[in-house]
Amino acid sequence: MNPTTLAAEADAASRRRSIAFLNWAHAVDHFVLLIYPTVVIGLQSVYGRSYSDLIAFSSAAFIAFGVFSLPAGWLADRWSRRNMMAAFYIGCGAALICVGLAPNLIVLAIGMFALGVFAAIYHPVGMAMLVEASQARGRTLAFNGVCGNLGVSLAAGISALLASWLGWRAAFVVPGVLVIVSGIFFIWMTPDDRHHTKTRKSVPAVPLTPRVALMLFGLFVTISMTAGTTFNMLTIALPKIVDERLTTHMPLLLVGSIATAVLICGGISQLFVGRLVERFALHTLFAVITGIGFFANLGAAYFEGVPLMLMLAVAVSAIYAQVTINDMLLARYTADAWRGRVYAVRYFLLFISAACAIGMLSVLHDRGGFTLVLGINALIALATFAGTAVLAVLIGQVESRQAAAQPAE
Repeated sequence: MNPTTLAAEADAASRRRSIAFLNWAHAVDHFVLLIYPTVVIGLQSVYGRSYSDLIAFSSAAFIAFGVFSLPAGWLADRWSRRNMMAAFYIGCGAALICVGLAPNLIVLAIGMFALGVFAAIYHPVGMAMLVEASQARGRTLAFNGVCGNLGVSLAAGISALLASWLGWRAAFVVPGVLVIVSGIFFIWMTPDDRHHTKTRKSVPAVPLTPRVALMLFGLFVTISMTAGTTFNMLTIALPKIVDERLTTHMPLLLVGSIATAVLICGGISQLFVGRLVERFALHTLFAVITGIGFFANLGAAYFEGVPLMLMLAVAVSAIYAQVTINDMLLARYTADAWRGRVYAVRYFLLFISAACAIGMLSVLHDRGGFTLVLGINALIALATFAGTAVLAVLIGQVESRQAAAQPAE
C-alpha cells in the first residue's frame, strides 16, 4: 500500500474518532446541565429550603451557558478547537465534582456557574469541528443532533437513579469522573490542531458580497431568535399542555410519557432530514420544513385531544429538523476561519431565546391559557417561515449567479 493511501486512511480514521467524541460530547453537554433540576427535588430536605429557592441556584449555569458561548467560539478560532473541547470535557467534569462535594450552597452555586461556563464551549466549538471533520454531511450532523436529544432524555432518569442508590452527591460525582476520563481519552486520541489555525480558509465555499453577507446574517439572526423561542415555548410547556388539553385527571407518569413521545418525534425527524438534504436544495428544504412547522403550530392552537398531540408532534419534528439544515447552511456560507464565532452567535441567540420563552409563557398563560400561548407561538413560527422563505429566494439568486459564473466545460 502506497504512502498516499496510508495517509488518507489515517486521516479518515482520525476524522471518525473526532466525530465519535463530538457526538458523545453533545450528549454530555445536555446531560450535565439537567442533573441539578432533577436532584434539586431531594435537596429540599437536605438544606431545609424551598424548591423555588434551590432551583434559583441553577440560573447561574444557564446564564453562563448562553453568555460564554461567544468567547468560546472566538478563542477556538484564534487558538485551538481541539484544546477547547479538551477544556470542555475536563472543565465540566471538575465542575460536576465541585457541585457534588460542595459543603454549602455558596460553593454549590459557584460550581454550577463553572459548569455553565465549560458547557458553553460545546455548541460553537464542537459544531465547527464536526462540520470540518464531516465535510458538512447531512447524516453526520443529523445523528449528532440525535445524540444531544439523547442526553436530554436520559438526564432525569439516570440522575434520579444515582441519587436514589448512592445519594445526591453521587449524581454529580459519578458523571463528573466519567466526563474527565472521556477528556483524557479525547486528548490522547485526537491530534493537536493549533497548526491549522493560520491555514483555515478565510472565504466561504460560496463567495458573498458584503451586502449579501449582511442580509444573510440578519436573516439567520431572525430565524435563530424566532425558531428558538418557538422551540422553547413548546418544550417547556409540553407537559402542562398534555395535562390541560388532552384529558383531565391524567397520572403524572402518563403525562410525562406522552410528552417524551412527542419529543422523540423530533429526534426521528433529524435522522430523516439527514437523508433529505442529500436529495434537495438546502434553502428550499429549509423553507418547506418551517412552513410545515407554522401550520402545525397553528393547528395546535385550535385542536384538542389526540389531534392536538399530532399537531405538536409535527411542530416539534419541524423545529428539530430545521436545526440540521440551519447548521449546514451556515457551514456553506461561512468561512472556516470564522465558523466558531458564527456558531457562537447562533447558539447564543438560541439560548437567550429560552429566557424570552419562559417570560412569555408565564404572561400569556395567565391571560389566556394555552389557546393564547399556542396562538402567539404560531405567529412566531410564521415569522420563522417568512425569514426562511426570504432566505431561500436570496440564496437561490446567489447560487444562480455562481452557476452562471462557472466556465463552460
